Amino acid sequence: MRRPFVLTLVAAVAAALTAGAVAAPVTAAPQSANPKIAPAPLLPLPQELDPSFYRPSPKRLAAAENGEIIAARRITPANFGAVPINVDAWQLSFRSTNTSGEAIPAVTTVLKPRGTVKKGPRKVISMQLAEDSTAGYCATSYAVQHLNASSLLGQAVAPAELLIAQGFLHQGYAVVLPDHEGPEHAYAAGPLGARITLDSLRAARSFAPSSISDASPIGLYGYSGGAIVTGHTAEIKQSYAPELNIVGAAEGGVPADLKVVLNAAQNNVTSGLVLGAIAGLTREYDYFDKFLDTHLNPAGKALLAAKGPLCVQYQALTFPFLNNKGFINWPGDPLAAPPVKRVLTETKMGSIRPDMPMYIWNSALDEVIPVGQVDTMVRSYCRTAGPSITYTRDHLSEHMIGEVSGAPMALLWLTDRLDGKPAEPGCTTHDELSMATDAEWWPTFSQTIGADLSALFGAALGKGK
Repeated sequence: MRRPFVLTLVAAVAAALTAGAVAAPVTAAPQSANPKIAPAPLLPLPQELDPSFYRPSPKRLAAAENGEIIAARRITPANFGAVPINVDAWQLSFRSTNTSGEAIPAVTTVLKPRGTVKKGPRKVISMQLAEDSTAGYCATSYAVQHLNASSLLGQAVAPAELLIAQGFLHQGYAVVLPDHEGPEHAYAAGPLGARITLDSLRAARSFAPSSISDASPIGLYGYSGGAIVTGHTAEIKQSYAPELNIVGAAEGGVPADLKVVLNAAQNNVTSGLVLGAIAGLTREYDYFDKFLDTHLNPAGKALLAAKGPLCVQYQALTFPFLNNKGFINWPGDPLAAPPVKRVLTETKMGSIRPDMPMYIWNSALDEVIPVGQVDTMVRSYCRTAGPSITYTRDHLSEHMIGEVSGAPMALLWLTDRLDGKPAEPGCTTHDELSMATDAEWWPTFSQTIGADLSALFGAALGKGK
């Protein structure tokens, strides 16, 4: 039940503009990588129309190690595709590994403030944006470029979260933005996104112009769909990429248990978004794809096919208030079917306590991501000894406001980790009426807004910091 290759829609847009998990081997990219850097394209193309960069030859891919750079090019990043951001920026094509242990192509975007670091190695934030989409023209690498059409086609989240990224850039940090859904756009496949994210950091570290070195401290950030990837990245880092100097991970609106999220979406306003996640999982887990191909009724198959070419905005707006489980012909609850239980188990967080400090927040009233399953994940982590875990429940926000409330405090927390300050030991849980009432919230929020406004007028972000 693989989705057809959606070329017609994207070609039309481009014409208008132009008139069971298998662990991958722990291998790191060579540190001497010095690829030829192609110039920035005059008009960026999405994955569907740019196969030479996004889909290198299978022979070249198989010969590469995880995180090894295959191609590099300059790009011009821009706010909402319209206003260029004054930083150095590149895209890297590299090798990663899928759930079946096969080599796959992957792409990441590296943003670096102009100028040199005054003291110490360049600090890095790997920011996993909430793509929440099932098509290439929705991917981060396309959505952050100047003159892209992604925002017009429904990718509303990546450009908005790029505003948060500029808060990190203003601090002088390099920002790495992986296309964590992979070449098949496997929305919600967290372990896949984790491997791509870690290999993205290997690629960025081996890319000399990025000024990222082995000694560079790295922080992870992700919210909602980005938290799916950030959480899994934190959990598998020690086994998959132990050489990376990741000093902390901040995640909010955490879909730690997709079973709970799916049940919450039943007959609810979020059923369309979650149905998109179901479509995404079929792209990575063959056994789940085969199960749905056999047991989905005709209406369910038609809806999943319709979801294939959609970005997050239309994933969320189309087909709300549906009984998603009702499309599956299965006696009893279809979530109890062995293939469904298996995919939900493989994508559930909480079984491995990360080897880095964690900063976690969730809205107590979150209508998309129920807070109870985050409580369960935190309790699971805290049953074993390990680095600091700080968890905050915000009682006056919902899902969208939750990122605005939590991002400034996450930035402050990550800044401390990147500066080498130790995190509060042990496991702590805080209940706040609103994280926005913290005395440090407004200065950090206003500083980020200031960076965004400066970027609109061409200011060089984070130069010389």
